[in-house]
Amino acid sequence: MTLNTYLNFGGNCAEAFRFYEQNLGGKITMIMNHGQAPGPAQGDPAWAGKVLHARIELGGTALYGADIPSPPFEPVRSAYLSLSLDSIEEAERVYAVLSEGGKVAMPMAETFFAHRFAMLRDKFGVLWMLLNEKPMG
Repeated sequence: MTLNTYLNFGGNCAEAFRFYEQNLGGKITMIMNHGQAPGPAQGDPAWAGKVLHARIELGGTALYGADIPSPPFEPVRSAYLSLSLDSIEEAERVYAVLSEGGKVAMPMAETFFAHRFAMLRDKFGVLWMLLNEKPMG
């Protein structure tokens, strides 16, 4: 059994996945637009270039995504992608990249459980927790 995350975007899924690929070391393995779907065209022709299904390998797991119209699209409200980083420097680099144009809920800081910890919403509306853990024991 494998558990992966599927994110919905309001029209900028491809931009978000390219951003994550470039800045987080991910690898996009699939992007299919609505206009590329097999069979007769369905839905709004203006959405032909929007993402029907995408997949990126990131942080040892697959992250899936798609664009959906609004409504029903709403930004993620209470679930975070939690990204564990190997060093303080990498945590700070990723924090700078993801917080630019976004909204910080908890600035990057040292905590009792982490050398660095932060919570933010990136410019694509995705919620992130960034963590460089302290050894516990």
